[in-house]
Amino acid sequence: MAPVRMVPPHMVSNAVDSTIKTSRTTSRFKALLGARRAVILPGAPNALFARVIEDLGFEAVYVTGAGVANMSFGVPDIGLITLTEIADHVAAICDAVSVPVFADADTGFGNPVNVTRTVRVLERAGAAGIQIEDQVFPKKCGHFKGKDVIPLGEMVQKIKAAVDSRHDGDFQIVARTDVRAVRGFDEAIERAHAFIAAGADSTFVEAPVSVAELTAIGVLPVPQIANVVFGGVTPPVAQKDLAAMGIGAVLYANAALQAALKSVREVLGSLRQNGSLEEIRDRLASFDERQRAVGKDHYDALEARYRE
Repeated sequence: MAPVRMVPPHMVSNAVDSTIKTSRTTSRFKALLGARRAVILPGAPNALFARVIEDLGFEAVYVTGAGVANMSFGVPDIGLITLTEIADHVAAICDAVSVPVFADADTGFGNPVNVTRTVRVLERAGAAGIQIEDQVFPKKCGHFKGKDVIPLGEMVQKIKAAVDSRHDGDFQIVARTDVRAVRGFDEAIERAHAFIAAGADSTFVEAPVSVAELTAIGVLPVPQIANVVFGGVTPPVAQKDLAAMGIGAVLYANAALQAALKSVREVLGSLRQNGSLEEIRDRLASFDERQRAVGKDHYDALEARYRE
């Protein structure tokens, strides 16, 4: 009989820790940002869209606050949704997909003390990271006019509170500044540096208006988030070019929502006009495609397994 090879306890521990780390969505998301290859994060306002995003092979999902406000409540992105509402959506999405989920936490839903609870709630819901921003409450979409920001010192304390509150050290705290539209690009870069010094894992200078500004953002010492909004102020730079700039991830926060809105209007408009779907059936997912998107085969298998 071959001798039994004893593995030192510290090596067993390291092996287990390594396995756990690579399986955690927080660690995977941290690695995605750290690679600085402008990984595309499509926005999902609900679990169905998140499943489509995962099925198409994207490596992570972004839970868009604007998308949740628009699609679930029919209201604009002007600070009308609550922590509980976004947490419910994050939990449902995390339950539906296995890729990391990055959540929009708006302003943190209050002061630094409120931020501590926001982090705990969204971490418990399954998010791999969150973004918090320095707008005054109620916030507005980053590409709307009329924004304002809180004092830098207050935002720094929010970031410190967020970092102190997470249980998992790989849970990503992304600090966003909207000051570019309020007081200019130089102050946006200054704030990003201050956010990094406060412990932010990544920063997000919202609404740069030129390729030169995106390039300057990309050289900041931590991974950066870019946000490409169809119809917004940031130029639609290709992923390969953003990767060359050193950007960590690029959000397409509401591309799916905008596509769905246009399609729904066209399909239902045709139904209203013609009284049937025959004229536009090529715009509809098949019944089988719809069931595959929601994993019906999995539930059929469960039903068979537990049938008496």
